Amino acid sequence: MQKKKITNDASDARGLIREAFRMDGLTDENCRSIFFDWALGLPDEVEVSKQADKLYGKYSEEYPDHPMTRLLAEAKESSVSHGRKRGRFSKRARK
Repeated sequence: MQKKKITNDASDARGLIREAFRMDGLTDENCRSIFFDWALGLPDEVEVSKQADKLYGKYSEEYPDHPMTRLLAEAKESSVSHGRKRGRFSKRARK
């Protein structure tokens, strides 16, 4: 089966998720590592669940059994925001 060409979009600017779907033999752990790298690379104002939903819509039909598809399905249902937490050592706390 020939895979169709997948291009980058704003949800996956660095192409990490796209490349994961192009790799054979990825485990759930491999996909989690790639997913976290992707999520941490998103701008602060972006909601991870919304971007995961977009990517799920893009890839789920073509790759229904891929471990990244399952991970995106879980992530799109999550309400975890991407915003950074300010700890006691933040610039704000030092002022």
